[in-house]
Amino acid sequence: MREVLRRALTGALYIILLLSAIFLDSDAFDFLFMTFGLACLYEYKRLVELKGYQIFIAYLAIWWVFIYLVPNQVFVNDKFLINMLMFFTVAVDLVLLVYLFSKREKSFNKIQKFVIGLFYIGGGCIFLTMIPYKDNDFAKFLIMGIFILVWVNDTFAYLVGSLLGKTKLYEAVSPKKTIEGTIGGLVFALIAAYIMGFYEPIINPLQWMVLATVVVITGSLGDLVESKFKRVANVKDSGAILPGHGGMLDRLDSMVFAAPFAYLTLNMFSYVS
Repeated sequence: MREVLRRALTGALYIILLLSAIFLDSDAFDFLFMTFGLACLYEYKRLVELKGYQIFIAYLAIWWVFIYLVPNQVFVNDKFLINMLMFFTVAVDLVLLVYLFSKREKSFNKIQKFVIGLFYIGGGCIFLTMIPYKDNDFAKFLIMGIFILVWVNDTFAYLVGSLLGKTKLYEAVSPKKTIEGTIGGLVFALIAAYIMGFYEPIINPLQWMVLATVVVITGSLGDLVESKFKRVANVKDSGAILPGHGGMLDRLDSMVFAAPFAYLTLNMFSYVS
């Protein structure tokens, strides 16, 4: 009972902080996720035993360029820079998927750990921060809707999995996840997406459902990737910053991995810049 209460209080504080940043000011949202990115990188460094602080400096430099300089069209080839960041981020994510489904526990060298952390976490956080912006407007309900999709999926994947789950999704990496739970989470996320399409008309209900499918599938893969990192490191959680929930990377693993794919999807809908 005590553990449930602690988890509930931590989860409530996290949601209040997130909502406050989104609805207070776009700069507050940017700063919050810049900070979350640093926390995730710190936990990643511990998981893979990456030494030094160079990855923090590189992340902050890239974050500053893409959050402040690119939106203000300081560079001539802004689209080229965004496409390059997308290429490296998606390429690293695909490498991590190969790593996830490989039976060998590959040992990355220092340079590989640096590049993976910079684009898997750094690139993911940057694209997550870029999603709500178009023509200097901040679509707070759009980014809030994406978080709602993740929360709905997580909640109903757990509930359906607990009630009906029998078939393991990927037992070698995450023994508790089931195929039934995964499907249940996706179905309820699609329902939530369809409803949100009538309240946030930036994209229509069908586009919301496509976005939900992309976010749920890639987010679930991101959750498994982080689970493999933890299994190889032989730890239960990536950190202890969130009592009852583990680390910040435990909380954001789905969003960080899904963000570039969500950005790409919105780009196909001609929403993002």
